Amino acid sequence: MFKYIYQNKMKPIINYTTLLILLISIIACNNSAKQTTTQNNQSTFAPLKERNEMLAKSGDWLSIQNQVSTLLEKIKLDSNDLKSKIQLAQIYMQEARITGEHPYYYPATLVILDDVLRHDDKHFEALAFKASVLLSLHHFEDALKIGNKAVAINPNNGFIYGVLCDANVELGHYEDAVKMSDKMQGIRPGLESYSRASYLREIYGQNAGAIEAMKLAFQAGMPGSEEASWAGNTMCHLLENTGDLGHAEEVSKIVLEQRPSYAFATDALGRIEMAKGHYDAAIKLFNDAIKVMPEFSFYENMAEAYLAKGDVAKSKEIYTNVLEMLSEDAKSGHYADMELALVYLKLEDYNNALKHAKIEYDRRPLNIDVNTTMAWVLQKSGKPAEAKRYMDVAMKTGKQNAELLNKAAQIEIANGNQKLGDELMKKAKQINPNNTNSLI
Repeated sequence: MFKYIYQNKMKPIINYTTLLILLISIIACNNSAKQTTTQNNQSTFAPLKERNEMLAKSGDWLSIQNQVSTLLEKIKLDSNDLKSKIQLAQIYMQEARITGEHPYYYPATLVILDDVLRHDDKHFEALAFKASVLLSLHHFEDALKIGNKAVAINPNNGFIYGVLCDANVELGHYEDAVKMSDKMQGIRPGLESYSRASYLREIYGQNAGAIEAMKLAFQAGMPGSEEASWAGNTMCHLLENTGDLGHAEEVSKIVLEQRPSYAFATDALGRIEMAKGHYDAAIKLFNDAIKVMPEFSFYENMAEAYLAKGDVAKSKEIYTNVLEMLSEDAKSGHYADMELALVYLKLEDYNNALKHAKIEYDRRPLNIDVNTTMAWVLQKSGKPAEAKRYMDVAMKTGKQNAELLNKAAQIEIANGNQKLGDELMKKAKQINPNNTNSLI
C-alpha cells in the first residue's frame, strides 16, 4: 500500500512525510466511509407507520409520534446513541402489538437491534428484545439461544426469564418453562409473571388456577394499557374455554371501556355471540374488529360464523384470504406453518395441510399444540392410527381443554376405542358445555 520514493535506482527509501500524509488521507477516507455507512444504516430505520383512523384516536398516538421523531433526530446526530435506538425498538415492538402491523414492525425492529449489536454484541437489552421479537416471529429455537446469551450477561432481570419461559413453552420444554417462570416470579412479580404462571397452569390442566393467575395479571396492569388489555382478553379466553360466557362477556366489556380501540376484546364479544348462536351479531363484531386491526384470527372467526350459518362458499372465500395474509407474514420472516396447516385443513386441502404441519413438527416436536395439529390433520386425512401417536403426546401434560379432548375422543373412536372416546367426550362437555363436536 505504501508508496516508495526512489532517490536512486539501488536503494528505496520511505519518505515519512509523504507516508504521514497518506495515512491521514486513508484515515479520513475510512471515517468518511464509516459515516456514510452509518447514515445509510439510519436511512434504513423504517419510519413510524401511520395508524388507521380508529387507532389514531388513541390518546397516546401524538405522544408516540413526537417520541419517534425526537429519537430519530438524536440517532441522526449521533450514530453511537444506543439508548435512543433501544427506545425506538421498544416503541416499534409496542406498535406491532397495538396495530397488528407485524410484517412492517418486526423486521424494522430487528434492523434497529442488529445495528445496536454491531456496536456492542453483548448489549443486554438488544439481545433480550431481539429474542422477544424472534418469539413473535415464531423463531423459537433462535429466541432461546439469544435469550440464553442475554441471561448470561444479566441473570437478575425478570424480563429475560419471561422470554426464556415463552421459548421453552413453545419448544415443548415445559419443565424448563416452569423453572423460568418461578425465577421471574421471584425477581419481578406482576402482570408479566402472573400471566406466565397462568399459561403454565392451563397447560397442566389447572383451569381454575389459570383463571385466578390471569385475573391477578389483569388487576396488576395499568387500566387501559395494551398489556392490561391483553391480560383481560386472555382471561376472557380462559373463561370461554370453561363455559363461563357471562363472566367472559363482562371482562371483555370492561377491557373495551378501558381501551375502546382494543380489537381483540371486540373479537371476543363476537366469539361469545357465536357461542350463543347469534351468528349475524358475531359477524358484525368481527367486522368491527377487522376495521381496527388486520388480525388473521378475526377473519378466521368470521369464516367460522359464516360456516355456522351454512354459507360454506363465503367461509371458504374468507379462509382463502387468510392464506394470503399468512403468506404475507411469512415473507416478513414469520414462521406460520401451523396456522397454514389448519387453514388448509378448513379448505380440505389435506396434502398442503400435512406438508405445513410436518414443517412445524420438525421445528418443535415436543410442543403439545403442534402434536395436536399433526394428529388432527392425519385424522382428517383418514389416518387415525398415525393420528393417535401424535395425540398421545399432545395429552401428556394433562391439559383440560374441551376442543382438545373432543379431538382426542374422535381419534380414539376411529381407532376402535369407543369407551375411552365416550369418556373423553363426556369430560369435554363438563369442561365447556358450549363446545361442540363439529370440529374443523
